[in-house]
Amino acid sequence: MGMLKEFKEFALRGNVVDMAVGVVIGAAFGKIVSSLVTNVIMPPIGYLLGGIDFSNLFIPLSSIPVSTVAEAKELGVPVIAYGEFINSVIDFLIVAFVIFLIIKQMNHFFPKAPAKEVRKCPFCREAIADDATRCPHCTAVIDDAAAAK
Repeated sequence: MGMLKEFKEFALRGNVVDMAVGVVIGAAFGKIVSSLVTNVIMPPIGYLLGGIDFSNLFIPLSSIPVSTVAEAKELGVPVIAYGEFINSVIDFLIVAFVIFLIIKQMNHFFPKAPAKEVRKCPFCREAIADDATRCPHCTAVIDDAAAAK
């Protein structure tokens, strides 16, 4: 029963729920980008390159003649579908670029707070806690007068 309670606490923690929402939105965004690449970007590129349909670029691995990837799949003919791979690479590059732009904008709107200056021992110059009265490194007694130096 303890493990179930622990799992419930983990699953309902804010970060896990936020991550799950991000995964779902990311999957939907990936479908949109795939559609954009397949239906909007690749047809003009194929047209400019002489009417090439990238999704139908393949190498058959059998002596059975096939003219499209769909026909090869229907007949069970093994193929290397490198055109679909090209589409997937373009999908990835677009998704990565859009995520880069989103993160860049988020960093612009929510800049990081400046790093707090680390308190150092006036004797050995090692980092110490703000409320320390003795240095854990050199064991020197830290008083306000010594720390002000």
